[in-house]
Amino acid sequence: MTQTTTPATQKARNTNDPKYSKLAIGVCPDQWGVWFPDDPKQMAPRQAMQEMAEAGFEILETGPYGYFPTDPKELKSWTDEFGLKVVAGTGWGILHKAEAWAETERHFRQIAETHAAVGAEYIVHLPPLYRDDKTWEFTDDRVLSPEAWHLYVDNANKLGQIMLDDYGLKMVLHPHGDSHIETPDEIARIFDATDPRYVNLCLDSGHVVYGGGDPVELVHKYPERITYVHIKAFDPKITKEAHDKDWPFGEAVTKGASVRPPAGLPEMHAFIDALAELDKDIYCICEQDCYPCPPDFPKPNAIKMRDYLAECGLGLK
Repeated sequence: MTQTTTPATQKARNTNDPKYSKLAIGVCPDQWGVWFPDDPKQMAPRQAMQEMAEAGFEILETGPYGYFPTDPKELKSWTDEFGLKVVAGTGWGILHKAEAWAETERHFRQIAETHAAVGAEYIVHLPPLYRDDKTWEFTDDRVLSPEAWHLYVDNANKLGQIMLDDYGLKMVLHPHGDSHIETPDEIARIFDATDPRYVNLCLDSGHVVYGGGDPVELVHKYPERITYVHIKAFDPKITKEAHDKDWPFGEAVTKGASVRPPAGLPEMHAFIDALAELDKDIYCICEQDCYPCPPDFPKPNAIKMRDYLAECGLGLK
């Protein structure tokens, strides 16, 4: 497939309504059931990128590093072929253990080199989970010690400064179920302790709901720290059951916690309106946690999600 007729970002922004015109809709592999660089339960990467373009997306966050090509020339060849613009890369990295810092820095520099070379603007830091994605076994302390939390914050500032000063990329921390940045209090602690020059928030609306927070309230409370968004929804009843029964996050996903709007929370009209009121350029990357999923699920599901979000003001059909 070669896409040559649609200029990049032509439908990503709602140019029909100035209120929403600074918000741009995009997509990442999570919407296609991809959590890992390589996994037999996931769709082949070229097929996924082609389907993303066919679903109407023009803006891309590349997701797990190594799923799409890591060589910038090859990555750009793919995205040019499918009419996509890369705006962000994603990485997992341990910040709260001194012995892990060297590997975290090395990995993020590798991601940054690829993404700076293709014109990306952001690096999304995904926190390591304290339960394994696949086995659901505990792999870390559920609650960080004061010393570990202090190191987490110091290394977040250090990593964000490296990303900005050496690569021109803005780093955003991602709240996540089963991580040390999940609840409203934990997010507030991050805001209080980090330097906004180097660290801001990837506001993942679904994970905020899963952590017991209100994404709209976060936008109103921290307008200057909201610079990048993962837009998704979670079912409040399944989320409550997951916490009541202490399910691992992966189990909650397999039982249907992550849903396609208009199902679930947040209510998207209110959330998108709150983002629009910030009056600044924000990428809103569609995600629905659905690993693992049948190969015929992601594309029609994503089209329905994109069409609904367009009805809410985000992008054009």
